[in-house]
Amino acid sequence: MEIERKFLPDPDRLPFHPQDFPCRHIEQGYLCTEPVVRIRRDNDDYFLTYKSKGLMVREEYNLPLDQKSYEHLKAKADGRIIVKNRYVIPLENGLFLELDVFKGDLAPLVLAEIEFPDESSARSYVPPEWLGKEVTHSAQYHNSTLSRKQV
Repeated sequence: MEIERKFLPDPDRLPFHPQDFPCRHIEQGYLCTEPVVRIRRDNDDYFLTYKSKGLMVREEYNLPLDQKSYEHLKAKADGRIIVKNRYVIPLENGLFLELDVFKGDLAPLVLAEIEFPDESSARSYVPPEWLGKEVTHSAQYHNSTLSRKQV
């Protein structure tokens, strides 16, 4: 189960420098967007992911792929291949902020996601002002939507 909230931070208002934290290079494409079937390269790891419908709470299943299988499926992806750098920043109470800095034609988009252990903690979380506008309940900011969006 994936329980997360999403935000549109202004990179100039962040109280930290993303480059001071671990960075993962991510490339992902979508074989299907309803339901979501995604392939992802995360540094040197490869996955096929299924996500159920939903905005803040969704089922998520990850299956490992090898590089050859990933490259084979990548050629079959619909829409654009999304490329982004993900910085992982520790927050209070054991939470982590995943800051996605998009590359290519989706730049300069920056999205911030916080995953929660349960719905109660997700709903009660009070985000700091620097996180910006919350877009959790907007499918417009799902990566599956961004893979199809014309820029």
